[in-house]
Amino acid sequence: MKAMRLHAAGRALRGDEVARPEPGPGEVLLKISACGVCRTDLHVVDGELLHPKLPLVPGHEIVATVAANGKGSARFSIGARVGVPWLGWTCGACAYCRSGRENLCDRARFTGYDLDGGYAEYAVADERYCLALPGRYGDAEAAPLLCAGLIGFRAYSPVRQERTLGIYGFGAAAHIVAQVARAEGHAIFAFTRKGDREGQRFALACGAQWAGGSDEPPPEPLDAAIVFAPVGALVPAALQAVKKGGSVILGGIHMSDIPSFPYALLWGERRVQSVANLTREDGARFMALAAKVAIKTEVKPYPLAQANAALADLRSGALTGAAVLVP
Repeated sequence: MKAMRLHAAGRALRGDEVARPEPGPGEVLLKISACGVCRTDLHVVDGELLHPKLPLVPGHEIVATVAANGKGSARFSIGARVGVPWLGWTCGACAYCRSGRENLCDRARFTGYDLDGGYAEYAVADERYCLALPGRYGDAEAAPLLCAGLIGFRAYSPVRQERTLGIYGFGAAAHIVAQVARAEGHAIFAFTRKGDREGQRFALACGAQWAGGSDEPPPEPLDAAIVFAPVGALVPAALQAVKKGGSVILGGIHMSDIPSFPYALLWGERRVQSVANLTREDGARFMALAAKVAIKTEVKPYPLAQANAALADLRSGALTGAAVLVP
């Protein structure tokens, strides 16, 4: 099969011809229809997330059909459409797994990082960690739901009861969670790069009632904020924008250093909380929600061989919405 593989951090992916994988016990062989290009992929390729499996097929927003079942695999029938997210395996035995926090499992293995992912024509996956997908979305449109949507939903869940919500960094995750939050009656305030008028127009089209630069104050104090951009300097800015008792949720797996800031920004029972990975329960809950709320995912398709171009566009900020590789 054809696959785009990372052979060394900081280097471009290489188009390789490799043996099609065979599903092991409890696994499914998947014929890939689409794979989203996530900022986490960029962190892996650029060497900001250390010690990936090498050589590696990146990609963890996989939409595919089941082509074969491994021994003992019976959850999905041949031809079923499934999604494969970032979380690919957990031990099931540690204190985190036993307490419903498998996203924090120290032995967890992640798709497109510890396990080969979806920048290829085929992949294998543990059937227990695959997700059934709502039928209302096409393959390319469903791909961003599998990380941008899932991580956005996990970041949104702790502040789901708040009325005014700020979103810093309006990319793939933000444009999905903004639509969900708007449908649930929240007022959305979007913060983009300074002078990014196109990004601000996009945010308004996704349901934000105000959009401005990340250096601007919102028109009213926020109950909560979610920071998706991997920019540590946005954390003090978000703290300054939220009310006393407000929350700042950090939705990225990697972020530049947070600069020092006066305690007064944190005082008043404000809190900062990171979001790490996801659980299978998150996946089931979000897919059930996505089946009810008509989320319009903004996608730009690329042929599989143009994976490096898709990553470059994401790196430069040239994308509106999400890039999706289509074998």
